[in-house]
Amino acid sequence: MMGGNQSLCTKFTFVAFSSLAELQPVLFIVFLIIYVFTVGGNIIIICLIWVVPSLHTPMYFFLVNLSFLEMCYITSVVPQMLVHLLVETKTISVAGCAAQMYIFTILGLTECCLLAAMAYDRFVAICRPLHYALLMSPRVCLKLAAASWVTGVVVESAQTTWIFTLPFCGTGKIQHFFCDIMPVVKLACVDTSQNEIVVFTVSVIFIMSPCFLILCSYVRILVTILRIPSAAGRRKAFSTCSSHILVVSLFYGTALFTYLQPKTAHTPETDKATALMYTVVTPGLNPVIYTLRNKEVKEALQRVTQRNPLRQVA
Repeated sequence: MMGGNQSLCTKFTFVAFSSLAELQPVLFIVFLIIYVFTVGGNIIIICLIWVVPSLHTPMYFFLVNLSFLEMCYITSVVPQMLVHLLVETKTISVAGCAAQMYIFTILGLTECCLLAAMAYDRFVAICRPLHYALLMSPRVCLKLAAASWVTGVVVESAQTTWIFTLPFCGTGKIQHFFCDIMPVVKLACVDTSQNEIVVFTVSVIFIMSPCFLILCSYVRILVTILRIPSAAGRRKAFSTCSSHILVVSLFYGTALFTYLQPKTAHTPETDKATALMYTVVTPGLNPVIYTLRNKEVKEALQRVTQRNPLRQVA
């Protein structure tokens, strides 16, 4: 008991789509299609890079990591959301909520770091091409990828553990469709100002630091590209970065809007809308961006399909 009249929550109830009862079957179909497309698209990218030797480069090594991460990222949220769109009782245990937050936040921060590593790869490729093989050796790539994963696991495990030391009481209704940080913190029946400061500080340090590195990399890249005398050379250099720039813009646009807002600016409607962007829409767009806007991937995909014996017989 808390305060003599409030009992601790043992489970939470999601009420994000409670006002859209008639649309829930339609939402189920839409989100299911996006989920299957996202997972399938990322599997195709991983397999394509695996079987095509010309794609065994640092840039595509990081893309394999990103594709695997995106599959896990969307899987940590969407399957549960799909189930809740079909059932009347949309509950989750506190332990289950904690597990979801651990996975989701770890993958989110890891993606921030991976995007920074990918920006550094493009910086070296364009600004230091003669030293590329040395500066982006397989060992360096492994260290950058490992550092990204370790940073995500260590930082977000500590933050999520601290959040779930709070006592949760009351109705246990989460104005969201998954266990995101701020909607869960709002359910605590104690003063959460310190937790909110920590969440904001972690967001500033570990979201903005990779963002700053990405910006610095692209400032140097832009300066180098503008110095290329031929227009064709400038287009070719920029084309190697365009896919990454789009992915960074989508990911950081929603992340900064969500986690760097003051508490007073958070509303259930805006939180749900931005969360749908970074948990469902953005992972679904990444395979499209890296296939339709990437000449090397498109050419590799064409070569693989043309080698298909069934296609040749037909």
